[in-house]
Amino acid sequence: MSENKKAEKIVAIKGMNDILPADAHLWELFENTAQSIMQSYGFQQIRTPIVEETRLFARAIGAVTDIVEKEMYSFTDSMNGDQLTLRPENTAGVVRAVLEHNLVYEGPKRLWYKGQMFRHEKPQRGRYRQFHQFGAEAVGFTGPDIDAELIMLCRRLWDDLGLQNIRLELNSIGDAEERARHRVDLIAYLEQHEDILDAEAKRRLHSNPLRILDTKNPAMQDMVNQAPKLLDYLGAESLAHFEGVQKILKANNIPFVINTRLVRGIDYYNRTVFEWVTDELGAQGTVCAGGRYDPLIEMFGGKPTPAVGFAMGIERLIELMKAAGDIAEPSQCDVYMVHQGEEAQMQSFVLAERLRDAGLDVVLHCAAATGPGSFKSQMKKADASGAAFAVIMGEDEVANKTASVKALRGEEGEQQQATVPFDGVVDHIVDQIAGCGDDCDHDHDHVHHHRFH
Repeated sequence: MSENKKAEKIVAIKGMNDILPADAHLWELFENTAQSIMQSYGFQQIRTPIVEETRLFARAIGAVTDIVEKEMYSFTDSMNGDQLTLRPENTAGVVRAVLEHNLVYEGPKRLWYKGQMFRHEKPQRGRYRQFHQFGAEAVGFTGPDIDAELIMLCRRLWDDLGLQNIRLELNSIGDAEERARHRVDLIAYLEQHEDILDAEAKRRLHSNPLRILDTKNPAMQDMVNQAPKLLDYLGAESLAHFEGVQKILKANNIPFVINTRLVRGIDYYNRTVFEWVTDELGAQGTVCAGGRYDPLIEMFGGKPTPAVGFAMGIERLIELMKAAGDIAEPSQCDVYMVHQGEEAQMQSFVLAERLRDAGLDVVLHCAAATGPGSFKSQMKKADASGAAFAVIMGEDEVANKTASVKALRGEEGEQQQATVPFDGVVDHIVDQIAGCGDDCDHDHDHVHHHRFH
């Protein structure tokens, strides 16, 4: 390359975004909160590969769905000719793992997952080509109780994250025979109004007519509202299941509306379907969608096994967390090590390790391209780090086997600086954090302190 030719800048692929340190604390807060809730309900984590065989999704999702027809990142493995796909959703992968490893042999399983999904669609707010989902799958449970539990679990997550204005919509799409009867009448009704159908609806008319019911086209709303309602086709068992879900939700004061147009675009769903929706994200208002999918495991060659689950888009929930505000960005560390001179730097490394042994988070100042930095510039960095304390090492401290410990977070007059023997710095700082000054009994061994996230 000639000296005058500038290297071409490489940027991220459209719709695949970096998560930068400024937002990382929100992701960490979401993931920690969600993981804690899953644990409190007895769910266990499962991790499946990002790449699966293409036929896994074609079989599970349905060959005539938008996902399989237009959105999957599929490719041929150049090494062996296998047809592979980056996962567009994770239920199929979890069910494949449940079957492959015979996970329900000993009884039903409550499982949760998180990770990247991939769909090649037009990127817009809240909808990306690489996106992250958090989800749960309860496999082997038959009754309406587990459906309600998953919904209640979501409500707890919204409450713990401080999110408001997320409402629950509920419906039942019955079983296959009930949907088949409804489908005949729905197609006949839609054919009578074919002049109103847009191109997308006409394309779906015979392949996936149920999806026409959730159209966002304003010109079709009145017609769709008058369409035959699947709820009217439910038999006694499906109705009893749906009423059972509602009864548990009402007993736990969880408000919901029944949305008879709420359906699923994926073939494996039956009975309970639900969505948590908000008006605060524009067109992409669904933050969590779920439902029962009893036929799926049998479709994969397993024994008939009931299952229900949900998936939520983490990017959309992070947007809501930002809008809700009041989430303080955590400090980088508890202690920032400031030093000047080679011997002071060596002593700072030793002391930093001792502080970490005690469970504290420590940032040790390291030289930048402009040099090691003066005491003044290092103290500015210490303050900006959010640390509670700066530990200062210079020539005098090295000579006297001491360190200067400065509290950074009090009022200006309260930011006291103490000269502490080198071997007593850990005790001094841990005692200050514990709130008992220098009067603590120093019998603690590796007191573990964790900053609030």
